[in-house]
Amino acid sequence: MNDKGIFHGLKVLDCASFIAAPAAATVLSDFGADVIKIEPPGAGDPYRNLPNLPGYPRSEHNYAWYLEARNKRSIALDLSKPDAQAVLQRLVGQADVFITNFPPSVRAKLGLTYEKLAPLNERLIYASFTGYGEKGEEADKPGFDSNAYWARSGLMDLVRADETTTPARSVAGMGDHPCAMAFYGAIVTALYQRERTGKGSHVASNLMANGVWAASVLAQAKLCGATFVERRPRERALNAVANHYQCKDGRWIMLSLLNEEKQWPILARCLGREDLIDDPRFATKADRHARSVELIHEFDAVFATRPLAEWRRILDGSGLVFGVVGILDDIPNDRQMIENEVLVPFENDTMLTVNSPIFIDGQRKVAPRKPPGVGEHSDEILRGAGFDDEAIRALRARGAVA
Repeated sequence: MNDKGIFHGLKVLDCASFIAAPAAATVLSDFGADVIKIEPPGAGDPYRNLPNLPGYPRSEHNYAWYLEARNKRSIALDLSKPDAQAVLQRLVGQADVFITNFPPSVRAKLGLTYEKLAPLNERLIYASFTGYGEKGEEADKPGFDSNAYWARSGLMDLVRADETTTPARSVAGMGDHPCAMAFYGAIVTALYQRERTGKGSHVASNLMANGVWAASVLAQAKLCGATFVERRPRERALNAVANHYQCKDGRWIMLSLLNEEKQWPILARCLGREDLIDDPRFATKADRHARSVELIHEFDAVFATRPLAEWRRILDGSGLVFGVVGILDDIPNDRQMIENEVLVPFENDTMLTVNSPIFIDGQRKVAPRKPPGVGEHSDEILRGAGFDDEAIRALRARGAVA
């Protein structure tokens, strides 16, 4: 067991903001990488302010920052100043991975382009994340997962109850976090290549590409010229045994029966409706699909008689595939999540955080540490890079470092 993590000794510079790119650095930190968060002096990374925006949950804790910035050290650099750019360049010379999601034009202005930094360190992995890719007329276009991932990909249009309802809104980070895993994969692939060649490289990912990848089954169907059918509402679904139903307490349960011929009589018995087994309306799979609206109506009446917890007890162990439509209130006490380390406590605390979804035998992740304050580790990081106290004081006096 490697208690320090598989990436112990790997130095990562997180020169990015908001979620997708910094979250990839968080995953590296979970496995022991030393991640240095580079943020502007004063308020720091604008993402620190996310929970204060209208419509977000209110908490005494900065939950967004806790999740994305755990384990990291912070240095506050004013990259508009040449002295701060020089500090960054020295850090780059000693780093393994440099992560940024600044628009290409901003990178050029601040001296953060691959062409500028790569010559400083031939082993550097330069990891670039953007909204819409690095080429074309939209290369500099700002993007969030709500627009570049969710809306642009077609998911916003596709994931709605039916064609008569408005497009479905996304929730915070729902595209960013899958994007972070893809970006992490790109970085780790480049590190593997470096093991073979000794050379660093430029790797990239973007919100738009990840959004289309998430929608790729239907996107590929469109690319193949497929004919699409109407998206029907739940009450008119084509298959009653692959549908969701509301229980007595208002919670929802989802049936996902694929081996229908075998499972149909089992389901009928679990529901206390053995009479449906021999009902000529539903005798065969073809009959059940042809009369799906009638069968949904029967199931609606049955599921409405018991609360969700009772239906779970009845269906568990039956061999039937079903799921619970979860709500956020379920998560803090979900034993399956806790026992499988989907949720883990912060170091020396009982507060839980969401773990990164990768597990490797023999490699234990570091205990998650609370995130840093703005510039909390500036002096420590500068000394590690070879700056003496006099040089640090001079940098502070010129406003390059805070």
